[in-house]
Amino acid sequence: MKNAVSIILLASLLLCPVVSNIAQKSARQESTLTVFTGSADDDHQAQSANPGEEPSTSQQATQKTGRSKAAIEPTSSRNDKGGAKSPTDSGSASPTNDLNLKVAPSNQQALTEIYRVGPGDVLDVRLLNSTSSRSTLYTVFGGGLIDLPVAGGPISVAGMTPEEIQTHIAAELKRRAIEEGAQIAVGVRQYASHPVVVTGLVNNPGTKFLRREAVPLYVILAEAQLRPDAGRLFLMHSGSAGQYLDLSDPLTLNFNVVSGDVITVSGRPQEFYYIAGRINYPGQKIFQPGITLLQAVLAAGGLVKQNDNSIEVSREGSEGRLITTRFNIKRIKSGKAEDPKLQPGDRIEVLH
Repeated sequence: MKNAVSIILLASLLLCPVVSNIAQKSARQESTLTVFTGSADDDHQAQSANPGEEPSTSQQATQKTGRSKAAIEPTSSRNDKGGAKSPTDSGSASPTNDLNLKVAPSNQQALTEIYRVGPGDVLDVRLLNSTSSRSTLYTVFGGGLIDLPVAGGPISVAGMTPEEIQTHIAAELKRRAIEEGAQIAVGVRQYASHPVVVTGLVNNPGTKFLRREAVPLYVILAEAQLRPDAGRLFLMHSGSAGQYLDLSDPLTLNFNVVSGDVITVSGRPQEFYYIAGRINYPGQKIFQPGITLLQAVLAAGGLVKQNDNSIEVSREGSEGRLITTRFNIKRIKSGKAEDPKLQPGDRIEVLH
């Protein structure tokens, strides 16, 4: 009996360290699982529930969990190489870059208010705070350059307005440490880079040069001097099919002309109207702008009988169909009705 008890005691002593190790290992595993499944909200709730008490072992593990997640979260915004992502990595541009891409104010001005220098133009460039007697006239070469010795040699000016050239030269003088705060004045002495060709029924045909990026048509026609028989023109823009414009239309003279346009002035094409029915001389008649219905009747020899007062005028509508209107000649003669103006192609029929 004593031997049996001794054996049991010996076995217990041997097994105790093993059980202790297993328990410790299990506790470590449980603590590890708690760390990865906890949250910062749990940490806050645990602290607010017992603000005066020390956090328990499980609360300490939860606190560690919250700090672990906070430390891990920033890595989600890193790129594949481990570095922090920049704003450009997401494909979105910064507002500053968008502002830099806006068009310069001078480009937004009306074309009739600005002039951009080109090859052949002669510029008058003056340094207002200089006493030099050197010539101030500079011709723009084919490459868009002017040879400006005071600025160190050729500088590019093509496509710039005189105001932009002033700023460019002043900046170049400052960059070369030639003169700080230079006062520059730039003007165009001779225009030669914006040609327009005018031909046809004008007294002074040939090439005209614009003094703006766009000029109203009446400015060019005033220089070319229209002939009395001019009635319309054909305006061809570079790269387009062109269009006919009627010189009797006031809107035509305000049409803008740009560099490279070709203007061909011609006479008005002959137009007709047609009169038939109970009229002395029916047939096709030459249309004159401003002619009225009563004038057309008189030009055709008048009515066959004075009692024939009903007249129909047929005119082509917007859809190509004729629109017919009836008038009373007696009422027109007495002033009780308006004498309508005719249009080219009108069909007039005198009824019984």
